[in-house]
Amino acid sequence: MEKLNFITAGVPLRAGNKGYEAGFKILDDMNLDGLELEFVRGVRISDKSREAVKKANKVITAHGPFYVNLNSREEDKIEASIMRIIETAQTAQELGGYSITFHAGFYLGMDKESVYNQIRSQIEIITNELSKVNNKIWIRPETTGKATQWGDLEEIIRLSKEFETVLPCVDFSHLHARYNGGVNEYSDFCHIFETIGNELGQVALDNFHAHIAGIDYGPKGEKKHLNLEESDMNYKDLLKAFKDFNIKGAIVCESPNIEDDAKLMKEYYLSL
Repeated sequence: MEKLNFITAGVPLRAGNKGYEAGFKILDDMNLDGLELEFVRGVRISDKSREAVKKANKVITAHGPFYVNLNSREEDKIEASIMRIIETAQTAQELGGYSITFHAGFYLGMDKESVYNQIRSQIEIITNELSKVNNKIWIRPETTGKATQWGDLEEIIRLSKEFETVLPCVDFSHLHARYNGGVNEYSDFCHIFETIGNELGQVALDNFHAHIAGIDYGPKGEKKHLNLEESDMNYKDLLKAFKDFNIKGAIVCESPNIEDDAKLMKEYYLSL
């Protein structure tokens, strides 16, 4: 991408129930760059909403349904998870999307290497199926906020090295919560960018997909999202690292006040 874009996780709250067309007007008014389609309970979007997204000329990403576990003990749940990710990717590409993300699975008490191999096998199926229909959208497992969930940064970088269309979605708030208040200093953020650049190349830094929000956490990790100014999330140093490494792509704001914190971050970033 040509620059770093600041987008909201879903339609701006100010739109109420008026839908995507009203939401994009709010994004324009607030000088924000796009939104992430939130397919929380299924990949469903009306024809009217599809047309609004297509003609908006905004940065579009998508979050797959939460009912995904590529490491389920039940084969039918794995198959359903694969289909949900494929449907998310196909719909996002049809609507001019940039990339999709999803929570890949849970450890379920299994050793990390076994879980990695299982999730890798399912990602191979997904990327192979998408390649058959010429779907080249970025597929991004997301870093997760609890130690019981598969998806620390090392695992996702390792997976990304194996597939041409796979890159990380780095949820910095999740990493902060996963390590119970860690990963929150300028040096931590620089280390993440350095590692991704070294392991995956400049393409990963020029096509970034990040989630940022305030977050409440405890010894077991993530509890809930908070507004940035009501949390200890060190977003200013994080944005400084984004600037210093000249990261391009999309930052998705997942705070409860999505458009206000997206604007807060964009204005601070542009002031640096």
